Amino acid sequence: MPNNNASPTLLARLLRHLRMTRTTARRAFPSTTLKAIQASISAGERAHRAQVRVIVEAALSLGAVRRGESARQRAHVLFSHYRIWDTEENCGVLVYINLADRKVEIVADRGINRHVTREQWQQVCRLMTSGYTQGKFEESSLQGLARLNALLAEAMPLREGGDGENELSDRPVLL
Repeated sequence: MPNNNASPTLLARLLRHLRMTRTTARRAFPSTTLKAIQASISAGERAHRAQVRVIVEAALSLGAVRRGESARQRAHVLFSHYRIWDTEENCGVLVYINLADRKVEIVADRGINRHVTREQWQQVCRLMTSGYTQGKFEESSLQGLARLNALLAEAMPLREGGDGENELSDRPVLL
C-alpha cells in the first residue's frame, strides 16, 4: 500500500508547480510586457527616491514546495540574493510574482516600511492578483506599479534638485 503522507493541498500545489513552466511564464509576461513594466519602474523612479525591482517566477522547485516554502519566504530570499536591500537610503522594494502559487509579494527595506503599511502593500498585491486571475498580466502589473509608485512618491518624494542615482536595474527578472 502506498504511503500517502502528502495532504491534498500539498499535492495540488505540487501539481501547479509542475505544470507552470518558464514557457508558460513567458506567455504571460512576453518581452513587450516586460518592457512596459521596465518603463513603468523607470517612470516611477523619476517621482520618488525608492528603488523598485520586479521578479516573476514561474514556479518553485519541487523541493521548496515539499518543504512548504511560501511565496513570501521566497520573496525574502530573492530580496537578499538580488541585493535589493543594498541601497543608499535603505529604500529597495521587491515586487515578487509567483505564477504557480498565484501570489504577489512585496518586500520593502526598512527605509520604506517606516512610511507604508502592510495593508497598503496588500492592496497593491490584491490589485495585481485580481487581474491575473482574468489573464490580464500586463494591465494588472502596470496598474499595480502605478499604485506602488504613488505610495512611494508619498513615502519618499524626490528631494530638491531632482532625482538621485538609479541604484538597481529597472529591468524585470523572469526566473
